[in-house]
Amino acid sequence: MTGIASPSIAPSRQRVLESLSHRSPAAIPLDFGSTAVTGMHVSVVAALRDYYGLEKRPVKVTEPYQMLGAIDEDLKQVIGIDVEGVARRKTAFGFPNTDWKPWNFNGLEVLVPGQFNVTVDPCSGDTLIYPQGDLSAAPSGRIPKGFHFFDAIIRQNHFDENNLRVEDNLEEYQPVSDADLDSIASDVETARETGRAVIAGVSGTAFGDIAHIPAPGLKDPRGIRDISEWYMSLRSRGDFIHRIFAAQTEIALRNLERVHARIGDGIDILYVCGTDFGTQTSAFCSVPSFRELWLPYYRQICGWVHRHTSWKCFKHSCGSVARFYDSFIEAGFDIVNPVQCSAAGMDPEHLKKTYGGRLVFWGGGVDTQKVLPFGKPEQVREQVLRRCEIFSPGGGFVFNTIHNIQAGTPVENVVALIDAVNEFRN
Repeated sequence: MTGIASPSIAPSRQRVLESLSHRSPAAIPLDFGSTAVTGMHVSVVAALRDYYGLEKRPVKVTEPYQMLGAIDEDLKQVIGIDVEGVARRKTAFGFPNTDWKPWNFNGLEVLVPGQFNVTVDPCSGDTLIYPQGDLSAAPSGRIPKGFHFFDAIIRQNHFDENNLRVEDNLEEYQPVSDADLDSIASDVETARETGRAVIAGVSGTAFGDIAHIPAPGLKDPRGIRDISEWYMSLRSRGDFIHRIFAAQTEIALRNLERVHARIGDGIDILYVCGTDFGTQTSAFCSVPSFRELWLPYYRQICGWVHRHTSWKCFKHSCGSVARFYDSFIEAGFDIVNPVQCSAAGMDPEHLKKTYGGRLVFWGGGVDTQKVLPFGKPEQVREQVLRRCEIFSPGGGFVFNTIHNIQAGTPVENVVALIDAVNEFRN
C-alpha cells in the first residue's frame, strides 16, 4: 500500500484530532471553508478581506452552486482555521475548478472557473448556468435576479415510470478515474503541508442527497430527477430505491479502496453525505423509514472506513434530526453537522448531555438564520461564547456556524463571531 507520509502533528491538526477523540484540546478547533456546508458566501469572504486589510484581489468561487468563496491562506491565518478541505476536481455543474476568469456578480468582481458559462434570461433577468459549461445544452441552474446562489433546474425529460433503470440514477456516480486519483493525491499532500486536519469526500457515498438528484452536472439526465418524484418514490418505489442505493454502495466501496490505496491515512475525516433528513419543525421521514432504507448502506460505508482506515465519518443533515442520532451512531457516523440548534428538539445542552460522548458536533456555533445576519455584534458574541461553553467540555466539538454564512451577513457580525471564538480560545 502506498500512502502520504504523516508529518509530526502540528497544533491545528492536533486540536482537531483531540476533539474528534473526545479529549479536551488546548483550544477548540475552528473550521471555515473546508466543505460545501461549512463555508462562506463569496461576498462575505470579499468583505472580510477588505475588513482585515488583506491584499485586494477577486475571490475565487470554488463552489458555484451555493456561490461559496475560497478562503485563501492569508485569511485562514487571520481567522485561525484548523481544517483544510480537499475539493472535488469538478464542480456540481460538471466542469473543473481551473482556468479562472473574471465575472461580475451583483456588482462584485469575482473569479469563476473557465467553463463557468452563463446567460441572462431576457424575460426574467435570471442568470442561467449550463452543465459542463455547454451552452448548447439546457441550463441546469438559475440565480433569480437579485439573488445570491443557484437553484437547480429540474430536467426530467426521459421519465417513464414503467421503464425505470437503476443505471440512470447512477450516471453522476462513477468509478474514480486515474486523473481523479492523481488530483486527490496531489491535493491531499498539499493540504497536509498546511498543518491542519484534512477532510475530503469520495464519489458515491451521498445516498439521495437532494442537491444531487437533479444532476446539475449532466447535460441530459435520465431517471428520477424531479425532487417531488424522488420523495414520492421513497415511499412508492422502495424496492427500486434500494437497488439504486445498493449499486451506488458498490461504486462507493470500490472508490474508497482505490483512494485509500493511494493516499493511506493522508486525510483525517471523510465527508460521507449531505442528505438532509430534518425540517425546521419535523423530519422528512420517520426513524423506522430511515433505518429500513438508508441505514444498511451508511453502515457499509462507515464500516469499511472504520475497518480499513483511521478516518472519521462526517454526516451533514440540517433540521430537526436529533431523533436520528442513535441511528447515525449505529451507522458508524462519528461527526454530525450543522447542528441546527434553532430546529425543534435541537436544544444544544440536551444534545451535548445526551450525545456528547458519542458524536462530535461540527457546527452549532451560531444561528445563521436570525442571530448572525440580523442581530447586533454583541448578540453574536454572546451566542458564540455560550455555544462554546456548552459544546466544548470534553472535546467532541469543532466550531462552525450552522451551515454556510450567507450573502448579506454584516461583516461586523462575522468579525464579532471570529473575535468571540478566539476570545474563548484564549
